Amino acid sequence: MEPVLPHPEPPSRRRRRLTRRRALIGSLAAAVLAATAIVALGPASQAATARQAEALDRGVVSVHTDSGNLVSWRWLGTDPDNVAFNVYRAGTKVNSSPVTASTNYFHADAPATADYTVRAVVNGVEQADSAHAVQFRAGYKDVPISPPAGGTTPDGVAYTYEANDASVGDLDGDGALDFVLKWQPTNAKDNSQSGYTGNTVLDGVRLDGTRLWRIDLGRNIRSGAHYTQFQVYDYDGDGRAEVAVKTADGSVDGTGKVIGSASADHRNSSGYILSGPEYLTMFDGLTGAAMGTVDYVPARGTVSSWGDSYGNRVDRFLAGTAYLDGSRPSLIMARGYYTRSVVAAWDWRGGVFTRRWTFDTNSSTNTGKGYDGQGNHQLSVADVDGDGKDEIVYGAMAVDDNGSALWTTRNGHGDAQHVGDLDPSRPGLEEFKVDEDSSKPSSWMADAKTGQILWSTPAAGDNGRGVSGDIWAGSPGAESWSSAVSGVRDPKGTVVGSRKPSSTNFLAWWDGDTTRELLDGTHIDKYGPSGDTRQLTAASVHSNNGTKATPSLSGDILGDWREEVVWPTTNNTALRIYSTPYETGTKITTLLHDTQYRTALAWQNTAYNQPPHPSFAIGSGAPTAPRPAVTTP
Repeated sequence: MEPVLPHPEPPSRRRRRLTRRRALIGSLAAAVLAATAIVALGPASQAATARQAEALDRGVVSVHTDSGNLVSWRWLGTDPDNVAFNVYRAGTKVNSSPVTASTNYFHADAPATADYTVRAVVNGVEQADSAHAVQFRAGYKDVPISPPAGGTTPDGVAYTYEANDASVGDLDGDGALDFVLKWQPTNAKDNSQSGYTGNTVLDGVRLDGTRLWRIDLGRNIRSGAHYTQFQVYDYDGDGRAEVAVKTADGSVDGTGKVIGSASADHRNSSGYILSGPEYLTMFDGLTGAAMGTVDYVPARGTVSSWGDSYGNRVDRFLAGTAYLDGSRPSLIMARGYYTRSVVAAWDWRGGVFTRRWTFDTNSSTNTGKGYDGQGNHQLSVADVDGDGKDEIVYGAMAVDDNGSALWTTRNGHGDAQHVGDLDPSRPGLEEFKVDEDSSKPSSWMADAKTGQILWSTPAAGDNGRGVSGDIWAGSPGAESWSSAVSGVRDPKGTVVGSRKPSSTNFLAWWDGDTTRELLDGTHIDKYGPSGDTRQLTAASVHSNNGTKATPSLSGDILGDWREEVVWPTTNNTALRIYSTPYETGTKITTLLHDTQYRTALAWQNTAYNQPPHPSFAIGSGAPTAPRPAVTTP
């Protein structure tokens, strides 16, 4: 029998107390961060070294296996380098000596119901208990969700709802990450397809399944992968995440308030929405209330000027989050990539939107002139030039932190890109990208600072899929491969394996070593030159986005630095989170406090989802992972 625990403070009461406290100190925190930002707004050489990050709890998880429980937790960016940890089960320490070499502990023969906390040890002094571990009793954790009611389109087509992409942020300020889930109707459309769709719906959901709010984007936001890119991030530094998304007449916030005209219907007979106002709205992460709405930039203008007259190219949207001043996050909202591309950067401070800059490939006064047609179905955010401030890698081009053009390869549009320290043997970051222009290289790797092509593969038509990551210990650095090109290449472009992986899709750090695994559909595999080895087959779940077969979210959201994978259950009544059951001897700061990785989690839901990459290399033979310089509200 386990000892009886003292009654903890009820979660609801704790959240109310924390919310009241943060409301009192929020203005002071914002003022302090604003002062920090003022210091950072100097020359590039004076860019701030500490970035605003989330004030996270330990994120302790207990993953049950037949042999016992793997308990893992976060090493925070605000922890000292020499921090150690003790693991407690129901108030009794289970480790014989402090854990120093990793942030996990295997408790053999323990039941799935065992209750764990973790205490940091700093300079020999044990700190307070963490929050209680999230229990993965069957190897996964279910977060209950409730689908919206279905409906019928004006042409008589009935639809229901499926859970689609998700993001994370601390919506209520309690140190634990919450979900923002996009519900997509079963009649969602690609931009190239005509027809009416149901409304897109966003839910804010705590880890225990409590729904904080529901936002209905309304009839004047069409549903599909290219229309609704939502960003979840703490933009104003008050300790709670906001939610930013494109809205229109008839969008309804989490309190029931309508944005614009409730009766307007701008859909044409083909189901496209090519007239009427377009907005950008910032929602309160705790209540779902619309806090500020401005006109969306850029406006659609003349539909045909984007490349066709029926509404395909005009409604291609991308979104991201970037530390453009080196210390605080800004919102990135964009439109277009086949022809004209426009990227707008926004700050959300003191409850007000301020546009920082706009990059437009059609502007005669903008250095982006000539950069048209270089975008992808996603973007990446990274400090590619090492000045402490983030750039936007927009397919075959990059936009500098100040909104000016940085470089373009002129290799054109593609469906996948990866930006990270893909080649640890050379300084800086690299970009690996695939292309669909039959006259251009089918894939290439470039210096992310200059756009200089490091290597490329010959033209091969539409090369639709490509991945880069260190999946094999037999070759240092990232391996790169793509659907239309044979072989697996090392960071220098040399073929090091003739057998490509079974997947050209997603990646996840899953087992105990530092090479990354293959994530595809609803399973995870370990690459090997002679064959892949199955490590996980998720139960009773579905992948999203058709042939893209992506999860709702994949990333380091709980436990140690390894990555969780979140899929919806087949009946769309839960988000099923899987966390690794494997021990590791590697200790890395939570990837949530590496801001390149954290912003990648934010933009992961954008159009054709791509896996996140940190600002440093993790892999076989990679240097010791650096500690981040972050500050928390």
